[in-house]
Parts: sequence; C-alpha cells; structure tokens
Amino acid sequence: MLALQQRLVALHYWLGTPDGVFGDSTEQAVYALQKAESIERDGLVGPVTEAALSRGVMPEPRPAQGYLIEVDLADDVLMFVTAGRLVWAFNTSTGGGYVYTGTAVADTPVGVFTIFREVDGVVTDNLGQLWRPKFFDAGFAIHGDSYVPPYPVSHGCVRVSDEAIDWIWTHGMAPIGTRVWIYG
Repeated sequence: MLALQQRLVALHYWLGTPDGVFGDSTEQAVYALQKAESIERDGLVGPVTEAALSRGVMPEPRPAQGYLIEVDLADDVLMFVTAGRLVWAFNTSTGGGYVYTGTAVADTPVGVFTIFREVDGVVTDNLGQLWRPKFFDAGFAIHGDSYVPPYPVSHGCVRVSDEAIDWIWTHGMAPIGTRVWIYG
C-alpha cells in the first residue's frame, strides 16, 4: 500500500503523507488518476488502474503563465499549476447539472476567476454547508466536503475532500488573489 501511495504522489496526485493505509485521501487520489486516464472511476486499484500507474498517467494542464488553479470539468479534476506544469491534482466533484430550488441549474461557472474571499470555518446557506470555502465567483467556491464522489453532484461549487481543503489552507495553496481557470 505504501508503494501505491508513493507512486501516486510521484505522479502529483495529492493524498497527504503516504502512510501505508488505504483511506479516503488515497481513494480520492485513485479517482483522480482514473479520471485522467478516462477509465472506470471505482476507486479500486485493479489491473487497468495499475497499468495507468505504470505508464505514469497524469492530468494535463492547459498552457498558462504563472501560478493558478485549473478545474477541468470534462474530467472533474482540480489542478494546482505553475507555468503550465502540474503541481498537484485532486479529485473534485463539480456541478451536477440537475435543477434545484425550482429553476436553478447546478452548473459550475466556466471562465477565469480570482479567489476574492475565504472563510476559515463552516459557511451554512440554503444549499448546505461549505467547509473552509475559497470563493471565486459570487457564491461559488472551492471547498471541503465529506462526500466527494468521482462524478459531478454539487450545486456548482468545486468540492474537494475535507482533508484536501485543510491541506490547501495549511500550505497556503489558494490565497486571495489566486487565479482559478475553469473549463470544460
């Protein structure tokens, strides 16, 4: 298990510190790898996933200048990127495309934004709770959640695991002013 975690980290999939335990953060990293390879997103490390690991599959950020966060809606992967090079990749769950509260559609906005507000704690609104949100467009944020499946289910925010957002905060990865590029 430790070798699996070390390989994922070497390929820039975030899972925290490798500890030899297949927990939620390791499963989240496996989801991100499976998304990058366009294979079944089951969180299991079977032969197809092992082959992707062996080939060194990583998500490919778009060419960009400087430091930014990229969210690829087609693969549902969040990436920290410096000068077009992948720093870290995370499983994310974005807008599920369903209708809620009458006529609102659960879509994640597309474009280039800037993190303009953050709350180091829980924000509760009529749609639920956001853990340690980093707001980039009106009420849309990158935030932690205890439920981050390998497919889009959010109202439009960019969900990462609670452990991931805690790490993002602790390591200053998304301060106010950070660009967020969301594309599909």
